[in-house]
Amino acid sequence: MLWSKVEKAICEATEQNFSIESRHSLGGGSISDAYCIRGINKAFFVKTNSADRYEMFIAEFQGLQEIHKTKTIRVPQPICHQVASSHSFLVLEYISLQSLSPKSQPLMGEQLAKLHKNLSDNKHFGWHRDNTIGSTPQINTWKDNWIDFFTNCRLRFQFDLARKKGKSFKGEDELYDVISEFFQDYNPEPSLLHGDLWGGNASADDSDQPVIYDPATYYGDRETDLAFTELFGGFTSSFYKTYDKTYPIDPGYSKRKELYNLYHILNHYNLFGGSYASQAQSIISQCLK
Repeated sequence: MLWSKVEKAICEATEQNFSIESRHSLGGGSISDAYCIRGINKAFFVKTNSADRYEMFIAEFQGLQEIHKTKTIRVPQPICHQVASSHSFLVLEYISLQSLSPKSQPLMGEQLAKLHKNLSDNKHFGWHRDNTIGSTPQINTWKDNWIDFFTNCRLRFQFDLARKKGKSFKGEDELYDVISEFFQDYNPEPSLLHGDLWGGNASADDSDQPVIYDPATYYGDRETDLAFTELFGGFTSSFYKTYDKTYPIDPGYSKRKELYNLYHILNHYNLFGGSYASQAQSIISQCLK
């Protein structure tokens, strides 16, 4: 039932015949199951999950579409999505991925900068729909003011989730009071963001062209994407040098990046618990100094 629906959806989306001749499971996904399916001279990447996760796939599809339209950095081209009985699925272009190399690292920095620099007519922060960061809901309500958006749609939402788990963080209210101090000489424009850009969501194709995937797309301060690339590593100095050369980084970024990464650390606490609580508390204390 599921795979026959996948076949039919691909045929309708591509307006070409396609029949699955082989299917194998791919590792690496912690939220959805992932597969490579192959037919005659064609291959697709398929994610599957329960039917109640369908909105997550729709948001990912639309996020990839929006980045793809900029023609700045490669993403897997989205093909189709659908519900099949108790399952939902998302079909993307299949790309044979490899680690970022000394050649693709600086190219990715340049192309990411071009994505961020490709400013649209949109002058608001957020997106036309909510999506997910990992499996956590991500609120993208449109706001005119970046500080308002980041405070309420990002930090406050994660702090509230933590409280529902029985965890409160010392200094939360004081942090809200000082956030504006991080932006005294900085007024970010709304850039189209990947939104979840760590090393696990960035690779290269077999031609060494950078590829980013699994987005949590919205319009926000480009520094949030940059900050997250630093949190878990995977990006070399050449990546940051070519980014800065293409779209110069504001000097105050080094002060704001810890504040921005607090969002992701809080999300990791809400997803996984453990030592992320003490890491979040440490960042809060650092931001209050």
